[in-house]
Amino acid sequence: MSDREWLLTEQPASRRQARLGQAYRRWLALRRNGLALVGLGIVVALILVAIFAPLLAPYDPIAGGDLRLDRLLPPSWAHPFGTDDLARDIFSRVIYGSRLTLMVVILVALIATPIGLLVGTTAGYLGGWVDVVLMRITDIFLAFPRLVLALAFVAALGPGIENAILAIAVTSWPPYARLARAETLTVRDSDFISAIRLQGASSARILWGHVTPLCLSSVIVRVTLDMAGIILTAAGLGFLGLGAQPPLPEWGAMIAGGRRFIIDQWWVSTMPGVAIFVVSLGFNLLGDGLRDVLDPKARK
Repeated sequence: MSDREWLLTEQPASRRQARLGQAYRRWLALRRNGLALVGLGIVVALILVAIFAPLLAPYDPIAGGDLRLDRLLPPSWAHPFGTDDLARDIFSRVIYGSRLTLMVVILVALIATPIGLLVGTTAGYLGGWVDVVLMRITDIFLAFPRLVLALAFVAALGPGIENAILAIAVTSWPPYARLARAETLTVRDSDFISAIRLQGASSARILWGHVTPLCLSSVIVRVTLDMAGIILTAAGLGFLGLGAQPPLPEWGAMIAGGRRFIIDQWWVSTMPGVAIFVVSLGFNLLGDGLRDVLDPKARK
């Protein structure tokens, strides 16, 4: 039996084979979506660029050149994206800025996703006054636009990339909680949950061992689709001077630094703006593809 036949068999001999077969089927479904593969390629490229930034960047992203000779140079072979007002190579700064962008995305996802899952599954499974209290708190957060709420938190905590990440994470969990609650409501009265409860399993074990895994795929899709919004929020905070502080090469802060030269030296703001656009598009395309693969309601 070939590896492909072993993975695609309808009668797996072990749990490991069943899980690997399911993952392989999802990969085949994702591979049939050309736009999703484009998004996956962009995300993989972002990760590789962030990892190998010291090898890819031709210049130091912080130190500038000669202000008399290298300031505000247009794109050329020596400087593919041109230079900024401090004679720093924009190409190198965009490459190193991918590290900050990837760090923001990963940390926000690691902080916001468990909070949303915990609140949503707890509210949906326990119901009653617990559901009312948790969902009203969620509604309060959803009542404010994400950027406005993030601005309020950063203003209270102080400017900086760490505070920006915390503020974005605090404002990102409510949609995940709503989605997890809706998924939990559909499965909490299922026969297999009742059987587990009759076996003496505690509420915590049922929530984290059985309900949460069922909600995870939908939440992952939502998180992936939200990555573009997270990037734009981080860039917005950086543009306003409340995110990463100079001289860190954060894309939003780079756009803010080049807005004075947008007419004559357009490349100073345009190049980091294009980077934000491409990465956001990549996450959106990948999220759409994952939604088609992981969402059981979308399968035919």
